[in-house]
Amino acid sequence: MHDVARLAGVSISTVSALINGAPKVSEVRAQRIRSAMQALDYHPDQIARSLKVGRTQTIGVVIPDITNDFYPAVFRGIEDAARSAGYSVLLCNSNESAEQERVQLSTLFSRRVDGVLLACSSGSNIYETPLYRRFPLVFVDRIPQGITQGAVCTDNVEAGLIATEHLIGLGHQRIALLAGDVKLTPHAERLEGFRKAMQRAGLPVHDHYLCPGGMQIGDGSRLTAQLLKAKVPPTAIIASNGKLLLGLLHAIREERKRIPTDLSVLAFDEHEWSGYLDPPITAVVQPTYALGRRAFEMLEGKIAPQKVARDPDEVIRLRGELRVGGSTGKPARTPG
Repeated sequence: MHDVARLAGVSISTVSALINGAPKVSEVRAQRIRSAMQALDYHPDQIARSLKVGRTQTIGVVIPDITNDFYPAVFRGIEDAARSAGYSVLLCNSNESAEQERVQLSTLFSRRVDGVLLACSSGSNIYETPLYRRFPLVFVDRIPQGITQGAVCTDNVEAGLIATEHLIGLGHQRIALLAGDVKLTPHAERLEGFRKAMQRAGLPVHDHYLCPGGMQIGDGSRLTAQLLKAKVPPTAIIASNGKLLLGLLHAIREERKRIPTDLSVLAFDEHEWSGYLDPPITAVVQPTYALGRRAFEMLEGKIAPQKVARDPDEVIRLRGELRVGGSTGKPARTPG
């Protein structure tokens, strides 16, 4: 720091003020200091700085499945918002393991992150542990049962409702749902929306058309094959996540069915590979980038309430958008 000050022609205290974000450093001096830092390849000791100011300007993000491209899309929103506010981000993948999630949260806490954004793994009980109350934490996407504040997610009940109503409006009555893990709130709420839409239309919900359980490609393929081989198969299937959709499409190809002539298909989320499918898949698209930004903003409100003029003690639910592709159409025959 002495060398930077000498090269920039300023005092050590002025260099320190710039590094610590003090507003009193003029732009002319700030530019001279930045140029000197670059010339000398000087990097401030962030650990020492964090001990002095009580913050690391770093947050942690824990997601359950990095291979599910929904979460990287959310993470882009988090990272952009965090960077704009001067924060660095550490990303962890719990691999759908409650134990890995607990270890990662403990590690992030030991590294003195200022707060954490968490999409819970299946079976997570973090909100019941002392760790949940030890530092600022905001839930994103997956919200533990009973949580009434500090969370950002899609309105999944509405998403399930509008997905099912779209198919009903086309004339479908035999609609199946690859529901995913209904212990997780997004899937449980989509199932709730599905039931509401069917009830409003006066249509029965048949147990053999409801397929809860796994969330992987193999699960989608296996469950779809069972549905297509049923005595009275469905005329439309909804997949509750992208991996289930891929499995569903594989089973349809294996059974030599045509979309939407033989079977209508509807999914949640729009993926990078969606544009390469023929026909394009009708989907309820979640506002992934906005989810990430809003989640960070809520967390920043918990970390620095004096800086962020918003109440972090709430659950924010963002609306999904139905985007109609070529994968849904009228049923091939009148349901009997």
